[in-house]
Amino acid sequence: MRGLAIFLAGALTGAAAAALFTPEKGEDLRARIKLLLQKKGIIPADNIDEFVEMLAAEIEEK
Repeated sequence: MRGLAIFLAGALTGAAAAALFTPEKGEDLRARIKLLLQKKGIIPADNIDEFVEMLAAEIEEK
C-alpha cells in the first residue's frame, strides 16, 4: 500500500509539472490524459469519475 501511495504521489507530481509547462488549456490537457489512460488500458472509458474519486480518497488519507 505504501508503494501505491508513493507511485500516486510521483504521478501527481509529474502531472502537475506537465500542467504547468504545457501551453494547452486545462480542459484540453485533461481530455488528452483521459484518452491516453484509456488507450493504455489503465482506466475503462466508463469509470473515469470513479477512478478520480479513488485517487482523491487515497491522497486525503495520507
